Amino acid sequence: MKPTAVIAEDERLLRMQLVELLAAAWPELQVVALAENGAQAITALDAHRPDVLFLDIHMPEASGLDVAHRASGRCHVVFVTAYDQHAVTAFEQGAVDYVMKPLSGARIATAVGRVKERMRTASPADLGGLLAALQASPRGYGYLRWLNVSRGDDIQLVTSDEVLYFQSDTKYTRVVTRGREGLIRKSIRDLAEELDPQAFWQIHRSTIVNLNAIAAVSRDLGGRVVLRLKDRQEVLQVSQTYAHLFRQM
Repeated sequence: MKPTAVIAEDERLLRMQLVELLAAAWPELQVVALAENGAQAITALDAHRPDVLFLDIHMPEASGLDVAHRASGRCHVVFVTAYDQHAVTAFEQGAVDYVMKPLSGARIATAVGRVKERMRTASPADLGGLLAALQASPRGYGYLRWLNVSRGDDIQLVTSDEVLYFQSDTKYTRVVTRGREGLIRKSIRDLAEELDPQAFWQIHRSTIVNLNAIAAVSRDLGGRVVLRLKDRQEVLQVSQTYAHLFRQM
């Protein structure tokens, strides 16, 4: 029988990319379901009982950790994520692999090799210890490292380090880099929880700034704190709620 897989990834283009890369690296693998959120992934697990699950850690409706809990002992799990690697040692307790975005054919081929070896030599791991370790850590899945940014009809992967600031824009959030900008479907509230607080500060209910992008801190004629950036002309206003962050700067 052909090996089977479920892919759980909330970004459509990345789902399709993963399908293509797996088809090239593992032609006999049958992808039996694609899930765009955690709830769909759990349903697909119960319906199809796949041999392997390629799982994004951070998804809507049910997190990747919730899905991994349901998959524990039932199928082999490969995490595919945009988050940093501080939790990699915890994943060594049971997950087959931990693949960082952006995806590449060579990296997926390596993951496929590991899955095949695990399928030959061991039953699906009990991930209970892994999940407990992640949930007990200050941030179970690390800080956001890659963003899928829409620019016109294109989706581009941008590192968080490239971003000068984020700003709410109706239903989307603007992602502003040195020379360009685009949109993502994450709220400022979500970003504030997912970005490294040592590098990014929220300065307004609608704005988060990269501290490395700040050239100067000053006050305008009304006495409000404003930030001047190193690589952009615009000035960012700091609301009274967050002004205390800059008293020592």
